[in-house]
Amino acid sequence: MTSPTHSPLLRILGLDPGSRHTGYGLIETNAGNLTAIAHGRFSCPAKQPLPYRLAELARQLLGLVQSWHPDIAVLETPFLGMNARSLVVLAQARGALLSVLADQGLEIDEYSPAEIKSAVAGNGRAEKDQVARMVRLQLSLDDKNLSEDASDALAVAICFAQRHRMDRILKGR
Repeated sequence: MTSPTHSPLLRILGLDPGSRHTGYGLIETNAGNLTAIAHGRFSCPAKQPLPYRLAELARQLLGLVQSWHPDIAVLETPFLGMNARSLVVLAQARGALLSVLADQGLEIDEYSPAEIKSAVAGNGRAEKDQVARMVRLQLSLDDKNLSEDASDALAVAICFAQRHRMDRILKGR
């Protein structure tokens, strides 16, 4: 596998983890240009027991990774203001996803919601609709029906692309 830090073309998989819906957004960056490749969400039936939902999320993510071969995966870190039960379930979903990504040998990075909002919308406290609008603008997406999960995942990928580009500039590459 080519190291993403030395490749001019970089395929980034952004993930917005959840136990019932996990958003994904795959972008490519080449010389600062961002292109949306695929986006959507993995969903599991709410009535299905949690272990089976986690296994289904893992299966769906594995299929996506094996189909698109991203160079890196980037996740949003949990919002610490969640209630304890939601946070535990989200942590389990993240664990299932991280396990697939690590098993596939992907480099993994994470950003907080405020870092993502700041990178995409210029404001760490931006509202969801502001972030979604900036995602559509930056990726030239006409899709007004872009799901919130997919929009959030694309924002995670954009955040990495911008940070990665800045890191390369600072390192003189």
